[in-house]
Amino acid sequence: MAVADWFTVARAAAAPFVVLLFEWDFPNHDYWATALFAVAMATDWFDGQLARRSGRTSALGSLLDPVADKLLVLSVLIVLVGQGIFEGWIVAAIVARELLVSGLRLAALERGRVLQARDLGKLKTWAQALAALLGGLAAAGAVDKTAAWWALLVALVLTWLSGLDYARLAPSLLRNPAPAAGAEAGAESTFSSKPASRQTLS
Repeated sequence: MAVADWFTVARAAAAPFVVLLFEWDFPNHDYWATALFAVAMATDWFDGQLARRSGRTSALGSLLDPVADKLLVLSVLIVLVGQGIFEGWIVAAIVARELLVSGLRLAALERGRVLQARDLGKLKTWAQALAALLGGLAAAGAVDKTAAWWALLVALVLTWLSGLDYARLAPSLLRNPAPAAGAEAGAESTFSSKPASRQTLS
């Protein structure tokens, strides 16, 4: 695996430790959990920079990157529901969108394609991460819970706008079979049949 892929694996592996720190009752445990979450999410920026600078991308990284983001962020949001920081219906709505779009990803993979990340998808990932960060700080008593709530509400709106953006691609994806292996790459498309290209879905 490339170095960028190891950052992605580390981000996913950090999720259970972040949850453990939130749930393990010791002095300042919420601060420690939030700090680990922030460091883990920072690797998302670093692995992207490494991949772009080296010009080395992989199909594995394309698939794991959004999965690692979702695993880490959603784990924190769910834990913070249990701590009374966030309302369950908002987090449930975010999780529902992620599951639906993940289903679209699977449909694309069955056709030999990986959907390219769109700017709105990247924005919603960082909006969710910011909400989770503020929620962690609210659990620690460092910020007001209202600020975290509003941040999560903004993330919810962006999450579903992004989901609708991807949903409009579904009819053409599900209707068209995968192109032949030797087919020429034509005009620019949101879909790619090249498994080695780093085209992720968020």
